[in-house]
Amino acid sequence: MRKFIKNKENFICKNCKQFVEGNGYTNHCQNCLFSLHIDKNPGDRRNKCQGLMYPIEIITQGGEVKYVVHQCNKCKIIKRNIISKLDSTEAIIKVMKDKVIREMMH
Repeated sequence: MRKFIKNKENFICKNCKQFVEGNGYTNHCQNCLFSLHIDKNPGDRRNKCQGLMYPIEIITQGGEVKYVVHQCNKCKIIKRNIISKLDSTEAIIKVMKDKVIREMMH
C-alpha cells in the first residue's frame, strides 16, 4: 500500500536552476515542470534512480488542467502528478505543444 509522506523541502531545479519553495506537496519545478525520480512512494525520498523527470504530457479533465505526466530520463518510468496553481502557464502550454509535435512526427 502506498503511503504519502509530507516533506516540506525547498530545492533548486536540476533543469532550469530555479529556486522552488516546497509546501509539503511540491514534487516538480513550477517554472519548467521538471521533476526528479527520488521517491518510491510519494514523499519517501527512497528511490536510488535520481533521474531527471521530463514533462511529456498534460492531462485535462472537464476543460481544466489536472496533471503533468513525467518520464524519467534514466529508467523511463512514467508517473503523473497533480498540477499546482503556481505552475507556469507558459510551461504547461509548451508541454502540450511539444506532445502534439511529437505525435505529428510519428
